[in-house]
Amino acid sequence: MSSVRIECVAKEGCRIGESPVWDEKQGALLYVDITGRKVCRWSPVTRQTQAIPVDAPVSSVALRQSGDYVITLGTRFAALKWKEELVTTITQVDKDKANNRFNDGKVDPAGRYFAGTMAEEIRPAVLERHQGSLYTLFPDLSVVKHFDQVDISNGLDWSLDHRTFFYIDSLSYSVDAFDYDLQTGKIGNRRSIYKLEKEESIPDGMCIDTEGKLWVACYDGGRVIRLDPETGKRLQTVKLPVDKTTSCCFGGNDYSEMYVTSASDGMDKEWLSRQPQAGGVFKITGLGVKGVPPYPFAG
Repeated sequence: MSSVRIECVAKEGCRIGESPVWDEKQGALLYVDITGRKVCRWSPVTRQTQAIPVDAPVSSVALRQSGDYVITLGTRFAALKWKEELVTTITQVDKDKANNRFNDGKVDPAGRYFAGTMAEEIRPAVLERHQGSLYTLFPDLSVVKHFDQVDISNGLDWSLDHRTFFYIDSLSYSVDAFDYDLQTGKIGNRRSIYKLEKEESIPDGMCIDTEGKLWVACYDGGRVIRLDPETGKRLQTVKLPVDKTTSCCFGGNDYSEMYVTSASDGMDKEWLSRQPQAGGVFKITGLGVKGVPPYPFAG
């Protein structure tokens, strides 16, 4: 696999870059900076990043069928009008937990927005445990809570036949699978399909390729790993020049490019001097596989 090439494309340096999503209409990559409180859009044509500041930690962004975007902001699901830089709240969760915020989120094949919460971190990956829950925002703007007792609600995606939902609660060091009912959005029969090894560190964001294999960004592991959800085997490791790799998605004209976000929060001066690209967004080419276009929120 010597043809794999890694390039830092957005060098602005996020505090916690997350939730990369390819916007085909714009031909651009969306992502967020959680603690930097901004939603970003990087254009491969101009090689510039536009950023919209928001008033709370923003942890995920998704396309919206009617145009523009939806985001998870603090403990709110919200709508974002890009041109107007206008954010409007759709609904709020975890109202009884002042210290909580949303983390990763993604839209399912039926247009429902799944996102989970966690307690605010004292420092990276250190937090009050079991405070989070997993939610779904339905197209009619109602919200369902699937379960609670979550540490750090993280990566999520669906199998190609839409019958399995994959999910990561980071501090379990496990990639889990659930049976998925696309008609209702219900999940059940949770099981672990992969336990991370020590050097892989903490599982973070995740995406699926057209061969049905999962790609998981390993926070503090400086890599993305490719897993076979059927066998539970790791198939490939791609190491990056930064430790705090946070999430990944496929994009580009034919979804053959992988984009990986990263973080710089929690790194001291000496660490940052060794990894000056920390917090950047990386493009990986030559993987030999393609990804699945993101689904837009149907509400």
